[in-house]
Amino acid sequence: MAPRADLAALTAAEAASEMARGEVSSQELVGACLARIDELEPQLRAWAFLDRERALTEAKAADEKRREGKGVGPLHGVPVGVKDIIDTADMPTENGSPAFKGRRPFKDAACVAALRTAGAIVLGKTVTTELAVFNPSVTRNPRNLEHTPGGSSAGSAAAVAAGMVPVALGTQTVGSVIRPAAFCGIYGFKPTFGLIPRPGVLTQAPSLDTVGVMGRSVEDLALVADALQAYDDRDAASLSGSRPRLLATATEDFPLAPLFAFVKTHAWGDADAATHEAFGELKEHLGAQVQEVSIDNATERGFAAARLVQKVELAHHFGPILDRAPDLVSPGLVKLIEDGRRVPGVEYLAALNARETYHGVVEDLFREYGTILTPAALGPAPKGLATTGNPVFCGFWTYLGVPSVTLPLLEADGLPMGVQLVGPRRDDGRLLRTARWLVRHFEVEG
Repeated sequence: MAPRADLAALTAAEAASEMARGEVSSQELVGACLARIDELEPQLRAWAFLDRERALTEAKAADEKRREGKGVGPLHGVPVGVKDIIDTADMPTENGSPAFKGRRPFKDAACVAALRTAGAIVLGKTVTTELAVFNPSVTRNPRNLEHTPGGSSAGSAAAVAAGMVPVALGTQTVGSVIRPAAFCGIYGFKPTFGLIPRPGVLTQAPSLDTVGVMGRSVEDLALVADALQAYDDRDAASLSGSRPRLLATATEDFPLAPLFAFVKTHAWGDADAATHEAFGELKEHLGAQVQEVSIDNATERGFAAARLVQKVELAHHFGPILDRAPDLVSPGLVKLIEDGRRVPGVEYLAALNARETYHGVVEDLFREYGTILTPAALGPAPKGLATTGNPVFCGFWTYLGVPSVTLPLLEADGLPMGVQLVGPRRDDGRLLRTARWLVRHFEVEG
């Protein structure tokens, strides 16, 4: 049996495997996570709501079900955190906003229902920024309390990084899974747009909003996303057709080493010197497997289009909150809503319709190289808590609806930096397989 002190450090995949073999119980794992929360939550403030007694009760029931030989799911007994814009029937969902204080949904979001069906135990709700936009939350970065944890999925990233929970759900409209995961030194996955259904998730910009996963390994990301992917006719973006086998594909050994297109994007000039140095060394390390390719014009125009789409759709969905309760909306969000309301309809439609044009540019790269390699952020987490960081290295890929993953492979001045990989739409399993290859390559070479 794993020493109790080590339980909170298990990945979700390791925990699920050890529980299946009877080496660890769900009660022990949940207890270890709760002990870690007791130790660190006063500093980190990663949780908006925690239901300790319910989690322990569910863990006990999970252990009893396993002992009785009843059928169990792939996440049976594994504790998870859920971002507080995702509905839970048994816990508050307040969307990081005083306008929703005390809100208790009547049913689980589709992704939460899928977690429970897979056997997961929802430990609690993790802190989000206000309505999952840019106003910083109270959460601190476990890697350095004086640096931002990112946003908007700050609580999920911090909780996973601090050993409070092995995996957590986040959402991304621009860069809110990839960026905080990179800043906190964990793995983050934004799947293909429409792979994970969104009913029960706060709507900000439905042309962009994506449910994602944060964990401690590539296997964690694949394991959880496998359980969440589904077709849901309540979600207009939900993808129909057969479901990819993400974990099986991600963990298979592939005889050929992958090829990467290193895309600096138009934001490279604004990136930190540490990013230039680290990615220069990474490019040299990969040698003939990587080639630098410039699509700066497409990324610059596409990122601007993404931000315009976000502003207009955000104004549509959050404007009624401003009209109803202006005192409960922060000045920064008020400005975003007002800016979005001023955008002419023809500009919004042009920005939305340009997506496939820019997607055609990256499709050519995927055909030639398979995977795009790019930074996850401008650099390590910025110092100070007045910002969540710049999502400029994420927004273009979110706009295109392509899957992306960040890997904690680099660091500067003791702070982690993420390596972002991007793959073709609906090829999430192969992207995760390539990510796993790169992680293992670093381990062997390092």
